[in-house]
Amino acid sequence: MRETRISLALQDAGGLPDGRVLIVRPTAASDLSDLPRDRSLIVSGFHPDLDHWRAKGWQVGRVPDGDFAAAVLILPRAKALAHALIHDLSGLLPAGAPILIDGQKTDGIDAALKDLRGRADITASVSKAHGRAIVVANPGPAAFADWQGGAYQVAPGFVARPGVFSADGIDSGSALLATHLPRHLKGKGADLGAGWGWLAAQILTRPEVRELHLVEAEALALDCARLNVQDERAVFHWADANSFHPGKALDFVVMNPPFHQGRAADPALGAAFIRTAQRLLQPQGQLWMVANRTLPYEEVLTSAFASVTAVAIEGGFKVLSATRPHAPGKPVPSPRRPRR
Repeated sequence: MRETRISLALQDAGGLPDGRVLIVRPTAASDLSDLPRDRSLIVSGFHPDLDHWRAKGWQVGRVPDGDFAAAVLILPRAKALAHALIHDLSGLLPAGAPILIDGQKTDGIDAALKDLRGRADITASVSKAHGRAIVVANPGPAAFADWQGGAYQVAPGFVARPGVFSADGIDSGSALLATHLPRHLKGKGADLGAGWGWLAAQILTRPEVRELHLVEAEALALDCARLNVQDERAVFHWADANSFHPGKALDFVVMNPPFHQGRAADPALGAAFIRTAQRLLQPQGQLWMVANRTLPYEEVLTSAFASVTAVAIEGGFKVLSATRPHAPGKPVPSPRRPRR
């Protein structure tokens, strides 16, 4: 029988107690095979991960409900978010209840072990497969009082939270895109991957925009966007952008798509956003996007749109515009190079 980090750490810590188990922020790649599905609840703010685990037959939710006897946290890469989640778990579970924290070394699990020493009784620590699983006996929230998370000002008039994209300031790519958006952008549109809402706020300075859908997969970011963008034309959606349906075709889409899966650059993420924009737009609709200048999006753009323009290349980013999407599934002409 294959033994995982989680199973070995639970063995060393004496196993899981009876009662419900809270599993926090597992990714689609997490191995939960040693955890009891029938008495577990998976909680995450990242919509695609919840969709994945729901499809696997697990009970899932946005926030914890009821009482729990133990918790498993899959360590996020953002240290401040990890600290905030550990603080929250310590207040949710009974004193002494096991909290298992599992993560890769590249995501900071060894630093987490160091941070936990002196704050909680470590009952197990197992290193395996380039990662570590740690079990601590819950000391209560007082031990993690300085680890509380929450919204903070990230730019004048805007708040963010630990763990969201560009949590330390306005993203340079979004700032570049905002400077090149047309002044007379109009109609109904969407900001795909809206984050904490800065780019959407710039779009809504255009008086001819009638409605803007802010689509964001990370609930922590969307919660901030609701605070940052208080405009009656804004409509908020906690959703995977690639499965979003606004009901009617849109006049424009603006986006700064994600391009990392873990630590590795993955152009397929941005390509999927482009295909989504193609699907969402009306026949004369337009797409405005920014990307790292090294990412090869031009080919998918020219296969999805009749006209593609490289608007600007500055500071490691490129702004691209595309108009007149081809109907998805129909043959398209041979792609042409984007014009300048």
